[in-house]
Amino acid sequence: MQGIFLFAVRNARWLLGGLLLTFFSSFGQTFFISLFSGEIRAAFDLSDGEFGAIYMAGTLASAVTLIKLGKTLDRFSISAVSLCVICALAIACLGMSFVNSWMLLLVVIYALRLFGQGMMTHTSQTAIGRWYDADRGRAISLTSMGHQIGEALFPAIVLVLLGLYDWRVTWQICAVALVVVAMPSIVLLMRVEHRPNVDGHLKIANKTKDWTRGEVVRDGVFWILCLGILAPAFIGTSVFFHQVRIVESKGWSSNVFALSFLILSVTTVLFTLIAGQLVDRYHARRILPVFLLPLGVACLVLGLGRDPLAIHGFMFLLAISYGFSSAIFGTIWPETYGTAHLGSIRAVAVAAMVFASAIGPGITGWCIDRGIGFDFQLLVMAGYCLFAVVAMIAAVKILEGRQQSVSLRND
Repeated sequence: MQGIFLFAVRNARWLLGGLLLTFFSSFGQTFFISLFSGEIRAAFDLSDGEFGAIYMAGTLASAVTLIKLGKTLDRFSISAVSLCVICALAIACLGMSFVNSWMLLLVVIYALRLFGQGMMTHTSQTAIGRWYDADRGRAISLTSMGHQIGEALFPAIVLVLLGLYDWRVTWQICAVALVVVAMPSIVLLMRVEHRPNVDGHLKIANKTKDWTRGEVVRDGVFWILCLGILAPAFIGTSVFFHQVRIVESKGWSSNVFALSFLILSVTTVLFTLIAGQLVDRYHARRILPVFLLPLGVACLVLGLGRDPLAIHGFMFLLAISYGFSSAIFGTIWPETYGTAHLGSIRAVAVAAMVFASAIGPGITGWCIDRGIGFDFQLLVMAGYCLFAVVAMIAAVKILEGRQQSVSLRND
């Protein structure tokens, strides 16, 4: 831990900039928007299903747009893109305070998801993935903790603000925070781009071929990697979305889930730091096949468990996969496909992740409506994780062969 502390101190400028991007991406994350779901549904007389449909439509549209918008990071500086994205997110937050119809609500949800969950996170991880090589895993693990810090702080902050102001005013405060706090600090921190020799360490030369986005989407290995990497987004979002139904079906107290989120946050932070160091030591591709095993076991624990301790076990195991996923998702793409077109490549991967988080609640809800219990669905998810592990083992063998070929040519 002393090594990662010294690394953080030496690279504080860039790591803090990346962390602030992921932290303020919270305004477009599901957990944050859902804090206002009651007020939004009451304001527009929407049922749970109607609001869910609007939310899914906006999220899917943002995923499609992200594929195009994400490649701007290959053409413009990180600070310039950050400035534009923060401005757009602030406008979206302000727009939420003035919406007066479900159609405008759809547009605002689309903008929040695109510029919050999508571009803020994409900008942070693309910058760190491009600026670091030998220490990429540690850098990604530290900056991605902005998500966990946001999940820990913002629910309490919003609860206090809703007790003092109208929900629309709270969104206006979010817009002000982005303009007054996020914009100047992030742009200033990211204005000077990191150079490989800044921290005084000899960096490992990147011998990976620089793939174009067209080459990547035609590469079967890319889609196999997505099968595994996107599983936590699909499963985690589905469980969180249906938490009320899970609690009711098992006869648990309503506060059981609330308490388990603390386990999720703390454990995710711990294993994100562990995963970052392991990635730097062994490469993301070698860790990739095993990171879904805890998630598969988690699905079995929750699907078969009847004691309230099952949800705590689920959250602990989910957090292990979440922690490894954060480090792997940020490093596997530059490690596998190079950095020259990283913005374009990551845009496709992030869009796929957003898509997975959007369709998860929809598919599982559709199954519930047709009599397929969520416990059974969890068992299917566990089987999917096992299938994905086997598929990724095969993919890693292909990647290792490619790396050996590149090394031989360079030698």
